[in-house]
Amino acid sequence: MVAASTRTLKEPPAPRIADRPPRRQLPYDTVALVLQGGGALGAYQAGVFQGLDEGGITPNWLAGISIGALNTAIIAGNAPHLRVARLREFWETICRPAFMQPTADVVQTWVEHLGGDARKAFNAFEAWRAIIEGQRGFFIPRMPPPWLGVNMPPGSASFYDTSQLKSTLERLTDFDRINAGETRVSVGAVNVQSGNFEYFDNTAGRWKGRLRPEHFMASGALPPGFAAVEIEGEFYWDGGIVSNTPLQQVLEAGGPRHDTIAFQVDLWSARGPAPTNIWDVQERLKDIQYSSRTRAITDKLAREQKLRHLLRELLKSVPEKAKKEDEWCRYAEDWACGRQVNIIHLIYSDKDWDGLSKDYEFGPLTMRNHWASGLEDIQRALEHPQWLERLPPGQEFVTHDAHRANGTRELAPARGEPRPSEAGPAKKTAAVKRAGKTPAAKKRTSAAPAAPRTRRRSESASR
Repeated sequence: MVAASTRTLKEPPAPRIADRPPRRQLPYDTVALVLQGGGALGAYQAGVFQGLDEGGITPNWLAGISIGALNTAIIAGNAPHLRVARLREFWETICRPAFMQPTADVVQTWVEHLGGDARKAFNAFEAWRAIIEGQRGFFIPRMPPPWLGVNMPPGSASFYDTSQLKSTLERLTDFDRINAGETRVSVGAVNVQSGNFEYFDNTAGRWKGRLRPEHFMASGALPPGFAAVEIEGEFYWDGGIVSNTPLQQVLEAGGPRHDTIAFQVDLWSARGPAPTNIWDVQERLKDIQYSSRTRAITDKLAREQKLRHLLRELLKSVPEKAKKEDEWCRYAEDWACGRQVNIIHLIYSDKDWDGLSKDYEFGPLTMRNHWASGLEDIQRALEHPQWLERLPPGQEFVTHDAHRANGTRELAPARGEPRPSEAGPAKKTAAVKRAGKTPAAKKRTSAAPAAPRTRRRSESASR
């Protein structure tokens, strides 16, 4: 059983209010940050969160899978003014080799300047170090290795030992704060014995107010690298085995009457070129497997929302007496509500030097590059303030793709509904502007370097 804890982090004084960007009150009941799994690519999500924080946006619901669950723990488990700093500390911790010193800064600078094949070789070396040494505060090789095929407890059947991760989470996260429920938290995992997918939620269900480090570790326990995590006598694996995108949980568990804006941060692109060698084949396989058909999920939810609209129109012809007395009519009215769903969709775009090992290449240089890419992408998205407004009449489910030319994607309107060109704010949606061309871009502040050049941006954005 997971033991409870009353330990509270010692927090430095909050900065002066004048030093913090003003908080935005978005016109939605739920402001969600949805974080996909993707290992080392998760630093991109940290950059996105920094951009949201600098933009004055504070999510009230965090949902994550795998590395997205670990980022969720750090964010939700700290006071708002500490979150970015704690994320930075977390990533700087786990992006150091477990035993030896990291590659010298001068070498990293030199490799970043050279780029090309030198950068690819350097990244492969850093990934090799992760395999051989593990990552500090995260995982180390299990000794003796499990290659001999001997039987062992389910919580030890893996190539790596993640016990250090628990210590890292306890050091950087206040779980009492998480369980207080000020920010809703949902992280997904798979029950090893039943095969069922389960969300650990701090405000609902059997885990209400009882989330501990093990719940977040279970969400990231991807076999055979990491062992199943035992929680109250049951074993759990990484939620990405079944579904790597928790968007559906946010939109369905949030209730039919909650207007929602969700910042969906994906780390894998479902679209990409046909591979021409065996290494690209394996990379492409990962992309497809872990993208979890995000676009199909959003299309399905959009169709459901349109059916709600049609049901609402049909109910107009039902007598008021029947609506009040008939059980099915009351049920239909509950689901025919006109809630709005607004998705701001960001997708990590592969770099020229990415490859098969991109999800376990935890080198400090690559971490900083991923972080900078996420920060840049969300800053570009926030250059479109109309994306954060309530949707115009006739639009109840819209996806804004941060990497698309016009930014907005929605299903065709139902008969009688206005099209985007007739709807007002949607008509003003323009192409995503390049950094530095707007006053907002000039105000960007970050310790992260400029994001490196990406490849296949148009392909990943169209997924």
